Amino acid sequence: MKILITPKSFKDYKAQTFPLLEELGYEIIANDTGKTFTEEEIIGLAGEQVVGIIVGVDPLTEKVLSRCRDLKAVSKYGVGVDNIDLKAAEKLGISVESAVGSNNISVAELAIALMFEAARKVSVLSANVKNGGWDRVQGIELTGKTIGVIGGGQIGREVAKRAKGLGMFVVLYDPYFNDSEFLRQYGIVLCDSLKAVLAMSDLISLHLPLTPETKYIINSDTLKLMKPSSILINTSRGELVDEESLYTALKEKRIAVAAQDVFSKEPPSPDEKLLKLDNFILTPHAGAYTAEAVERMALYSTQNLIRMLKH
Repeated sequence: MKILITPKSFKDYKAQTFPLLEELGYEIIANDTGKTFTEEEIIGLAGEQVVGIIVGVDPLTEKVLSRCRDLKAVSKYGVGVDNIDLKAAEKLGISVESAVGSNNISVAELAIALMFEAARKVSVLSANVKNGGWDRVQGIELTGKTIGVIGGGQIGREVAKRAKGLGMFVVLYDPYFNDSEFLRQYGIVLCDSLKAVLAMSDLISLHLPLTPETKYIINSDTLKLMKPSSILINTSRGELVDEESLYTALKEKRIAVAAQDVFSKEPPSPDEKLLKLDNFILTPHAGAYTAEAVERMALYSTQNLIRMLKH
């Protein structure tokens, strides 16, 4: 019985995790390539005798899952499962779980960091000084601003709590949210209209899974609702934003800044036109990449896999 482990950073915590699998008799196939696996590479490694996969962002499509004939369980190293064909997994009898609660704090803190970067342009100021300059760039305060948090899951909640701590007015949009005690405790307003939240907010922070309903939730029409001074933060999935429409909005100054940790194609092409804009910020999908979150993801995903395989 074999286990395939695809995430590149998982090896940093193999001392804590590999023995948990090995003592149960599993042989481990680890990713030592430093790269994300392709469909064919996964099939080549997991086509036979692999009963479990701990997966990062590698594609587990219907094609891949159907070719892994001994596969019983998939454990996501992280929370988002849009790289896994859940319908195919269900049809094939393959259990799937994600490491819920492992990285919500880390991603939320990066979202806040991107807000400060957009508001105060810290990297621009630092680069200017290191290049021999001493020019200041005027920023804005976050205190007193309205932030619209789109999505009230674990990460969205952590962002909302931290925004309140910064003295911001927090409006939450999530049609499935029903935790009135959380709203009362932190003084957060739940709004039932996405359009209203986009129109009233100085900052928008996206915390949604990628689904057919949420794809391109930020598009040419919704961007027109936002203030010209507004800041868009996206630490969820690149495909939540129509990048062509975002480029136009930023280029024409219809919104002030967009700061993202995600992109539709990662990494983007060096010729990507959004990267040429001064008011577009992109970090390399690093939201969950902290020592604490990576360790939790490794442990949670290993424990989840063991539990699924025991059933």
